[in-house]
Amino acid sequence: MPDSIMYQEDTYVLLSPAMVEQFVTVAELRGILQERVDRLPPDLIPQDLQGLPSSQWIDRLLATACTLDTAEGTWQWYVVRLEKNR
Repeated sequence: MPDSIMYQEDTYVLLSPAMVEQFVTVAELRGILQERVDRLPPDLIPQDLQGLPSSQWIDRLLATACTLDTAEGTWQWYVVRLEKNR
């Protein structure tokens, strides 16, 4: 049976369009993504988000995606584990 640590998602690596890598918490990632989706022009809103209320967009992105295309370029995020499993 897999260890429950495999399902913990507390730290992400975030790549900005300038390919600057930073480690962020899930709360920080939510804030960064919220800032980006609030400024998305209608033609850049991902198709799978278009049928949802905007209040659900961040949850949907975190659950189903790892990229977001914006006017600035593409943002990417990935879950990382910083502690070595014993």
